[in-house]
Amino acid sequence: MKKVIIFVIFILLVIGAALVIDQGKLEFMKKQEGNKNNIQKDEGPVREAVVAGQFYPGSKEELSSMIDNFLTKAELPKLDPYIRALIVPHAGYVYSGQVAAYGYKALVGKNIDTVILIGNSHREYFDGASIYPKGYFETPLGKVEIDAEFAQKLMEANDKIYFKESAHSEEHSLEVQLPFLQMVLSVSGWKIVPIILGNQPGASDILINALKPLMNENVLLIASTDLSHYPKYDDAKYSDGKVIESILAGEREKLREAINKLENEGIENLQTCACGHDAIEVVMGLMEGKKSQLLKYANSGDVSGEKNQVVGYTAIVFTSEKSENELNKEQQKRLLEIAKQSLESYLKEGKILKFEEDDSLLNKPMGAFVTLKEHGELRGCIGVFEPDIPLYQVVAETVISSAINDPRFMPVTKEELPLLEYKISVLSPLKKVDSYKDVEIGKHGVKIVRGSRSGVFLPQVATENNWDRDTFLSILCTQKAGLSADCWKDEDTDLYVFTAQVFDEESVK
Repeated sequence: MKKVIIFVIFILLVIGAALVIDQGKLEFMKKQEGNKNNIQKDEGPVREAVVAGQFYPGSKEELSSMIDNFLTKAELPKLDPYIRALIVPHAGYVYSGQVAAYGYKALVGKNIDTVILIGNSHREYFDGASIYPKGYFETPLGKVEIDAEFAQKLMEANDKIYFKESAHSEEHSLEVQLPFLQMVLSVSGWKIVPIILGNQPGASDILINALKPLMNENVLLIASTDLSHYPKYDDAKYSDGKVIESILAGEREKLREAINKLENEGIENLQTCACGHDAIEVVMGLMEGKKSQLLKYANSGDVSGEKNQVVGYTAIVFTSEKSENELNKEQQKRLLEIAKQSLESYLKEGKILKFEEDDSLLNKPMGAFVTLKEHGELRGCIGVFEPDIPLYQVVAETVISSAINDPRFMPVTKEELPLLEYKISVLSPLKKVDSYKDVEIGKHGVKIVRGSRSGVFLPQVATENNWDRDTFLSILCTQKAGLSADCWKDEDTDLYVFTAQVFDEESVK
């Protein structure tokens, strides 16, 4: 009997030990899974706010209320539709916030994808430019994502554009711009590229050359700078006026000449004419030919009443009347000629024509759709979004594809050529949106993607059929992507928007 009892106890101990081991294993597995989830949710490094509570309020509520008040008081002149760059101050908000608000109010309602923030280092000298390459910058209003892909392209362009952590760790000039951006840029998904220049000769040229091929109307430049430091009130107005005048003249050499002259005039207590002079030069170098306007000037004496030693502030905006990618009538006519000649040559002779174009915009890689109609009815429509060939070549190839490869129609014959109407839609790059609510009818075309299925509607489809947004998206899902009518509401469905410049033979007359 004792042997039986001992055996039973032994078995129970073994089972108990196994349970303990299994429980321990389970806890370990849970912990590992938790670690795995944490890794999956790791969003990259976060550069925390270092001057919140000093240069601007550390409370979300107080900060948003202060900026709202600044923006309400700012009254702007009429501006061109495309805001390309700003020069704004970076002092404590109580001194320079109202001036900065004039620049940032110009961004309300604008579609900005990437904001390039540029400032000169206040703490150290180093060669080239330090770019924060990935992760987030944080303020009391939340985190702002860094455009890691854009940053990588800049670093690949020149080895003097690199990450130097100390240049960013305590620097305030870029951080103070973020709360304003967070308040005025309502469109979701915008990102930043933070760049600090090291106060060495040649840094502005390096950055200009690296940025030039990456610029478009959805990229905004911001030069962060204050103007004169510590002269008397009237001397500051004199010095700042000369610097502002040279900026508005649009020539970098004139800015350098103005600063050199002012520094040699012996103005009492003038330590610098513009602490972000290199950042200003980058903006000026990239904004050649753009319109510049002074929106506001003031100095700290206008706020504090202390006029023995002041700091100057300005808000300047650079604008353009039309998109960088907007075609004029002659360019539109030429593309329509290329489309017509290409299709006629292919259908009549079986030859694919080769074109050579000198126009820089026609040589730019841009997406396009070519639509063919006959007696007002659709006869073919095919396009490409992000090609690696020039626009004119895209049109030459796409018109043939529209005529013979659209699966909805039989191939176009040469007998139909006199009856065809040509319409071209030149496309902006695709932009992913977080919500269907970001789709604007009449402005946006939409590409919908779910798994291996996708479909596209051009912007004009909604207006031509008098559809509202829900109808537009539902028909896109069913007729173009072969999905359920409400798939656009699902989290597993990705929505991309784009705009289009649309023209035909009638509109270019």
